[in-house]
Amino acid sequence: MGGVRDEALIAAAILHDTIEDTNATPEEIKREFGEEILGLILEVTDDKSLPKEVRKQLQIETAPHKSPRAKLLKLADKLCNIYDIVHFPPRDWSLKRKQEYLLWTGKVIAGIRGINGKLEAHYDETLKEGKRLLKME
Repeated sequence: MGGVRDEALIAAAILHDTIEDTNATPEEIKREFGEEILGLILEVTDDKSLPKEVRKQLQIETAPHKSPRAKLLKLADKLCNIYDIVHFPPRDWSLKRKQEYLLWTGKVIAGIRGINGKLEAHYDETLKEGKRLLKME
């Protein structure tokens, strides 16, 4: 969709939540997939030792300073996440939590605009649809 053909970036996109959501270690990822892919994953991995609200604020603050590849990964991740939250939400998420998530992604994406026009346009369309379906407009 966004014309991304960078194989390491695509692999990192598939694996990007592995450290946050599993017991996999950076060493294991490096051994199995290499240092380049590990570096991309680490660039977008949150520090789970920090409180959730701090991690969310750090994403907003650090997004503009990421490498171009990490920005693309972040954009694609937020795009997929908002689609899933609107269409396949976690059972325990309230309407308010879903709405707040959509608004928060907009703040993160604002810091990486200009990285990929096609993906950004798709993000914008998906966000608009999500806001409509969650009755935010």
